Amino acid sequence: MRKRLILALLILGLVSALCFANGDAEAKMETRQLVINSNLSDPAPKAAFAEVVAAFEAENPDIEVTLNTFDHEAYKTAIRNFLASDPPDVCLWFAGNRMKFFVDEGLFADVSDVWSSEDLSDSMSATKSALTVDGKQYGVPWGYYQWGIYYRADIFEELGIGIPKTWEDFLEAGETLKAAGITPITIGTKYLWTAAGWFDYLNLRINGIEKHMELMLGDRSYDDPMLDEVFDTWADLINRGFFLKNHATYSWQEAQAPLINGDAAMYLIGNFMMPDMVSAGIGDKMGFFQFPIIKPTLGVYEDAPMDTYHIPAGAKNMDEAKAFLAFVARPDIQAQFAYATGNIPPNKYAEPPTDPFTQKGFEMLGAADGLAQFYDRDTNPEMASVGMQGFQEFMVYPEREELARQKMEEKRASVFDQ
Repeated sequence: MRKRLILALLILGLVSALCFANGDAEAKMETRQLVINSNLSDPAPKAAFAEVVAAFEAENPDIEVTLNTFDHEAYKTAIRNFLASDPPDVCLWFAGNRMKFFVDEGLFADVSDVWSSEDLSDSMSATKSALTVDGKQYGVPWGYYQWGIYYRADIFEELGIGIPKTWEDFLEAGETLKAAGITPITIGTKYLWTAAGWFDYLNLRINGIEKHMELMLGDRSYDDPMLDEVFDTWADLINRGFFLKNHATYSWQEAQAPLINGDAAMYLIGNFMMPDMVSAGIGDKMGFFQFPIIKPTLGVYEDAPMDTYHIPAGAKNMDEAKAFLAFVARPDIQAQFAYATGNIPPNKYAEPPTDPFTQKGFEMLGAADGLAQFYDRDTNPEMASVGMQGFQEFMVYPEREELARQKMEEKRASVFDQ
């Protein structure tokens, strides 16, 4: 009887030990959380980012990712709210002044320790300055892309139009298109920033990047005579009837329709548009050329906006967020995501592009004398809002140039001259 009792106690102890060990293992395998807010709402980039998240989860089965996708335009307002009141662990945003604004507000976390790894510091060295404020890094880039003129190559060929190299070539091409009943340039300015692309390029081509950045940083006035030629050149295009009618009623996506239908021939836009052209079945009819040279004596400068990942200062799962940033900085992940969205991967060890449009952008940006981010990324957000409203108003009512520039200058003075 005594032996049976001892044996029973031993069995009970073994069972208890096994249960404890199992419970401890389960505790160790307890699911960790990671919340990501994304602005990639268009179908192609949304699907591409979902693949990135799925790959991260596959390599980190103990981390459960919640991915929240916002409408791209609504996100620009939503981020100001959720960073302050309900921050995720990772959010997508932009480099340059757009990032610095949230850094200055204490809403983005310092991720210099992610950059301190030898791999990242080497592979991303060219982009580090765009993510650095006062010697510290506040994000990791996932892609950057070229802006330029996307055009219907089949229409150009049919009408015998060569690729414009100079401004005179560009004006001649526009007049030929108009004579054929085709709108030379499509654009949708409902969300304003497409108009800023025209201002950027005209100012970069007429005044150069140094003066352009001085304006962006508030060190030059919107009344500066150097901008007279910019607005005069722009007004000439408007008065010639080169731009799509009623463009202020169209989003940038809606303005693609005339290009797809062959009713318009050119669009000054970023390479992110090309997946939509492929989906529409006209990818093989599209071409790309660099924004024409206006002043040959100036250096050639381009807009190359950089898209980025950030960790909000209020993130609840900081370790998981930093693990995600390290993962998405890898060359294989950078190439997969960037090329799927028409971007160029910032990691210099990523596989080179094979897509012809990305190749052209890679070559063009590599040969540029300097790169700007984009108007609403290079200047203060308040200034950008008023400035872009002024650009749209000018494109609709060019006779209001003086009033539009006056409003811009008033905002510049209130933002920067303090």
